[in-house]
Amino acid sequence: MEAVTFGVLGPVTAERAGAGLALKGPRHRAVLARLILARRRVVPLDRLVQDLWEEPPPRAVGAVRTFVGDLRRALEPDRPPRAPARLLVTEGPGYALRAAPDAVDAWRFEAALAEAGRLPADRAPERIEAALGQWRGPAYAEFAGEAWARGERSRLTELRLRAVERRAEFLVDLGREAEAVPDLDAHLTEHPWREDAWRLLALALYRTGRQADALAVLRRARDLLAGQLGVDPGPRLRRLEARVLAQDPDLDPPGEPAEAAARLWARATEAYDRTVAAGAHARLESTVGLLRGLAVTGGGGLRAAREQRVAAIAAAEETGDAELTARVIGAYDVPANWTRGDDPEAARRIVAAAERTLAALPDDPTADAARCRLLATVAVESRGVRSPRGPRAAHEAERIARRLDDPALLAFALNGTFMQSCTTAGLARRRDAVGAELLALSARHGLVNHLVLGHLIRLQARSALADLTTADEHAAAVDRLAERHERPLVNVFTAWYRALRHAVTGSPYDRTEAAYRSAAARLEGAGMPGLERGLLPLALLGLRLSRGRPADVDPRADWGPYRPWAEPFALLADGRAVEARTALRSLAQPPPDLLYEALCCAEAALALELGDRAALERTYDRLLPASGEIAGAGSGLLTFGPVDTWLAAVRRALGP
Repeated sequence: MEAVTFGVLGPVTAERAGAGLALKGPRHRAVLARLILARRRVVPLDRLVQDLWEEPPPRAVGAVRTFVGDLRRALEPDRPPRAPARLLVTEGPGYALRAAPDAVDAWRFEAALAEAGRLPADRAPERIEAALGQWRGPAYAEFAGEAWARGERSRLTELRLRAVERRAEFLVDLGREAEAVPDLDAHLTEHPWREDAWRLLALALYRTGRQADALAVLRRARDLLAGQLGVDPGPRLRRLEARVLAQDPDLDPPGEPAEAAARLWARATEAYDRTVAAGAHARLESTVGLLRGLAVTGGGGLRAAREQRVAAIAAAEETGDAELTARVIGAYDVPANWTRGDDPEAARRIVAAAERTLAALPDDPTADAARCRLLATVAVESRGVRSPRGPRAAHEAERIARRLDDPALLAFALNGTFMQSCTTAGLARRRDAVGAELLALSARHGLVNHLVLGHLIRLQARSALADLTTADEHAAAVDRLAERHERPLVNVFTAWYRALRHAVTGSPYDRTEAAYRSAAARLEGAGMPGLERGLLPLALLGLRLSRGRPADVDPRADWGPYRPWAEPFALLADGRAVEARTALRSLAQPPPDLLYEALCCAEAALALELGDRAALERTYDRLLPASGEIAGAGSGLLTFGPVDTWLAAVRRALGP
């Protein structure tokens, strides 16, 4: 029998041999769409219920099982009764659609774009055009209003828009600019905010001998961007306009180079950009405001915001205006919940810029608010780095914010205080107090993003203190806020919390492992590598050790920053005890983040297996302040079990 293929680049469809399959009602289609969106991963039954109904009816679970049964009959009509399904399978706590890699049009579209990037330039446009031909309408068209589809719809739409522009860029670079003009014109009619498309259209027109039309396009771009977004064209558009007016020879089609003119023009445009930048203060500040909104969307938005933030800071520093630079750096007060950064190199550059700007600010009370924001930035961006500067900056920022009595400033400063609250074990109560103050402050002054942060901080702290009842309340509040204010990243943390809850309450091992894996699937594409890398293997290690099972470390897994704590287990399992002991003794103190206690427990487990007294003593001293807490649960993500259990095991090993 021919394989079933699926379509989501338009209304959701299922076909066999070109004939559509009857999928019954809208909720059947919603279940299928949700499983396709999961990309062969398991979607827990309770997640399907939550996604299908705002207020699930009493028999919602049974209804979902009925929908799944109906879908199975449509997808595999020849499957014998009671034979296991091969396509829509039951696995662990839910269901997965095991579609082949080429069975879904969205997956084929992405594969085709990747292939186009590897092809010679003269073959790439046709491959991209064929990929774009798979679109039949908006992605997941009938589920435009569903929160679970929103992120994937946005991601696929952005890929499509970039593909249109990439094809046009290939055509322009190949000297086939006349072919690019009609598609770019239509593209910009629907998406007038796409600055790169305006640039390509103007360049294509100029290269076909239509200089006046090219200038008209650039003027239209300026008018639309200013009218709809309130911003001036970016430097590439401005530079192109100047080059068109000057009839720059370097704009001529390929094969007609004028190297000397190009070098002269490069020097001229550098001077032009410096001149424009000197008067572009408002644009820089408004750009950071846009990036701040982009960051909370997650995924590509978060990644783009991180990249463009560094560029905006560099541009501000080039102006030589310390107060402007302070505003540009300090305006990015996006709440940070995870105490390990996503891009350490970018964070170092931001901290260095903030420190330079602090030194350049006038010693004047009128600069105190800017100084506070810079200090808070240093504290937030120094997270996970063991240095006295971060805590000092956090303390000073909080002191200034309280004196100025500025709620938004204090919320930002408290975020810095939270980020620097993991310097030793056992600080969950201190973090809980920070979260409580953030909640009260944000509720009084309508600071939605920091209200979410306050709930997440308290969720983490109460988990560490084994108060899951209160943690549950904060998780529910976070989910409500995320839905109301469209904060897709937030659900990643509550999904992990619910997996942690299984671990803490002693749920069956298989069910807990499945919950961790389901939570990890939500991290894919979320744009948070500092959280994602190594988290699942570490969570499973904690689960095994807390349940008295062997470590069973897979050295091939992506352990990310936690590899130094994993490798000695692998060496031990391989019979290389001497090397494992050497690795244990060379372990650095865990970084000052929310997994400090968890990594101390991993070290304790190694020291117990190897009987290493020095390692046992140092681990005991580090863990002792956290007595009474749940190790690792302060992350809100994973656990290695009660700290007191580990302390007792170490005491027994050390003897009287």
